[in-house]
Amino acid sequence: MLGVGQVPVQELWDKSLRELAVASIVAALEDAGQPAVEALYVGNMLGGELTGQAHLGALVADFAGLAGIEALRVEAAGASGGLAFRLGYLAVASGVHDIVLVTGVEKMTERLDPEVTAALALAHDGDFEMFPGATPAALAAMIMQRYIHEYGVARGDFAIFPLTSHQNAVHNPYAMYRKALTREFYDKAEMTAAPLNILDCSPTCDGAASVVLAPAQVARDLGRPVVRVSGSGVATDTIAVHDRADPLWLAAAARSAALAYQQAGKDPAEIDFFELYDDFSITAALALEACGFAARGQGVRFAHEAGIGLDGRLPICTMGGLKGRGNPDGATGVYQIVDVVNQLRGTAGANQLDCRVGMAQAIGGSGATVVTHILEVEK
Repeated sequence: MLGVGQVPVQELWDKSLRELAVASIVAALEDAGQPAVEALYVGNMLGGELTGQAHLGALVADFAGLAGIEALRVEAAGASGGLAFRLGYLAVASGVHDIVLVTGVEKMTERLDPEVTAALALAHDGDFEMFPGATPAALAAMIMQRYIHEYGVARGDFAIFPLTSHQNAVHNPYAMYRKALTREFYDKAEMTAAPLNILDCSPTCDGAASVVLAPAQVARDLGRPVVRVSGSGVATDTIAVHDRADPLWLAAAARSAALAYQQAGKDPAEIDFFELYDDFSITAALALEACGFAARGQGVRFAHEAGIGLDGRLPICTMGGLKGRGNPDGATGVYQIVDVVNQLRGTAGANQLDCRVGMAQAIGGSGATVVTHILEVEK
């Protein structure tokens, strides 16, 4: 990991999609020492649907001054950025390229809410979920309701996830919501799709983040902290929730995490912190269970008893996650990697952990595509 760069997550009406991408690329290349990039992978979900712009590989390469290199767009709903990072990792690890740039970018806020919701629903089964009117929030709400019924968890117990994310976002200058929440504020929040309230849902927003990948020896030769990818896994599940044997089990998250653990030679107890995908509070609980940090049905209880804050047994969303930082879908997976790198480099500011191994997981749809990465720093 030679360099990282990001732009603040906001409603950035005065910046186009290409401008956001290029701004994060400029920052990442500067951090990396201006290496000669050989390939560019752009994670994006909704460029065509919300900005009227496709063919983002060539577009971003052109405006970043990189025209001529291999460049392509990667789409896997909310896992787009994470999957773009995996392709960049594979390109370097295989020896096909030495210096690879991975960018995640999304521009969401210049369309009306119904248009954005309809676009986000494209991540789900078009014939049997989207067409009958099931929005992403509605599907998450049904899963959350079933979880409450099966495991006897109170709806208010899920507050720990957004409260934690918002608290961590306070000291992140790139976060959209830099304000801590109270439990009282959470309890009074407007319902989005019962039992989900608005604070259980990550916000739509604009943003871009980039990372520069290279063989580890390059970083060693430059005398930089060596943050390397030690595990990488991707898996899929049924796209429709109703086709799963158990809607309360993120099978693709479990499979992708198992692959990453195996490659890294790690188990859950050796992960110092977890940048999980808290697009909805229920997703955070299910991810803790699928990745082996909590038993089935114990994700919420684990969060309360073990602690998921910066001083807890398993810190999560250490720079605000999707809820506090914001969730520019196609860019989120790369923001997660940037957060992991900053923690492992010791450049996370007031949110800095004492850590050596971090994990990031990006989820597309209701768990249909899941990408997991384990990164560690050489001491």
